[in-house]
Amino acid sequence: MKKETTYKTIIFLMIIATIVSGILSFISIQDACNVFGNSGCSIVQTSEYESTFGIKNAHLGLIAFPILAILTFFELKRPKKYQKVVITVGMSIGSIFALYFLYVQFFILKAVCQYCMVVDLAILASMILIIFWDEK
Repeated sequence: MKKETTYKTIIFLMIIATIVSGILSFISIQDACNVFGNSGCSIVQTSEYESTFGIKNAHLGLIAFPILAILTFFELKRPKKYQKVVITVGMSIGSIFALYFLYVQFFILKAVCQYCMVVDLAILASMILIIFWDEK
């Protein structure tokens, strides 16, 4: 995959993740979760796992995803080695959290939140793109 396409895809995925985090942050759980008629979303969003370090996970996403999108945009326009390192570290940390949250949903809560799945899959897909980042 061309470098420019990789960057643009990551930016797109981070924008999607930001929008979904915004939905989970600013729309009531009942309204957001009833869109798909799935009680799993409500179970996940009201569980003890909906916060990390006392901060709602969706709020953390509203901080992390735009930062990653902006860093990736700057890497696209004016590449610098440290930017790629910061992006890679950010995606790695996000991927670890995403894998943990997927584990919690499937094996502990046995309930799935569609919004969480979008965010988790977006960060994992971005990490896969980072792993196969083409330097050409």
